Amino acid sequence: MALAAALALIALTSNAQADPSPANARAKLVKLNEQADQLVERYNQATETYKKAKKKYDAVNAEFGRTSARADTLRRDVVTVAVYDYQFGPATGWQRFVAQGSPEQILGGIATLQQIAQDRAEKVQAFEATTKELRHRRQEAQKTLAEAETARAKAGDEKAKVDKMVAEQTKLLRRLGAFQAGDPNSPGIEYTGPASGNARLALEFAFAQVGKPYRYGGTGPDSYDCSGLTQAAWRKGGVELPRTTWTQWSWGADRRVPMDKLEPGDLLFSKGLGHMGMYAGNGKMVHAPQTGDIIKVVDLDDYWRDRLLGAVRP
Repeated sequence: MALAAALALIALTSNAQADPSPANARAKLVKLNEQADQLVERYNQATETYKKAKKKYDAVNAEFGRTSARADTLRRDVVTVAVYDYQFGPATGWQRFVAQGSPEQILGGIATLQQIAQDRAEKVQAFEATTKELRHRRQEAQKTLAEAETARAKAGDEKAKVDKMVAEQTKLLRRLGAFQAGDPNSPGIEYTGPASGNARLALEFAFAQVGKPYRYGGTGPDSYDCSGLTQAAWRKGGVELPRTTWTQWSWGADRRVPMDKLEPGDLLFSKGLGHMGMYAGNGKMVHAPQTGDIIKVVDLDDYWRDRLLGAVRP
């Protein structure tokens, strides 16, 4: 009897551990969401670093290719000169023209000879300079490629961490019945707020994405993360923002605005720079929240205001 009771107690304890209460699950989800915000931004930053390094490598490598082609052409010219000199002797000295007759012919021959020698010297010098540049370009390309590979490895590490956390978030959301897959083809909703000019164009775009799924690293058109949405929206408004929350905040260092002076279109940043959205006017914010949620418009209530670090006006 005692054994049965002990086994029952163990089973109940195991079930409790395996299936936490909704309150515990929600508390864990809040913590996971906060951690995910930071991880996603680190992943995005690492990915952008890799993209920039790869772009730089591609440009350097292309220049290396052009320099290499130029060196090959000059090398053929130098080889041609060397073969000619081997077969007929170097084109130096004026003695061969002495027997040509008139002084005019002799002087003309010497002038021609000097021009040939000068051309050959310039070809050799150009080849030597290009070869030196080629070595420099090769070293630069190798260094840049190493930087890109390091950045790619870091992005891969961060992605593995985010993937693990996303799996935990998804599991908890499904258990709570709160997972929203979203519709990649959502037509969104119409923006009817007070914005004007470029800010209105940006907000009209953002509102047209409402209902689409949040996806970390997403830059559209089917899904977005928080900074991917603001970047795409303001691109529509004629402003090219950097990719990540951190870099958008840094970009706006001289564009900060007080929270009591917000205007529609202003970028809103959370404390810790793990999340951001866009002020829509009338006390509302449009944003891409987190895994298992959709792009939506929310009230900028006390909860959100308490979480905000500041605002930037593009």
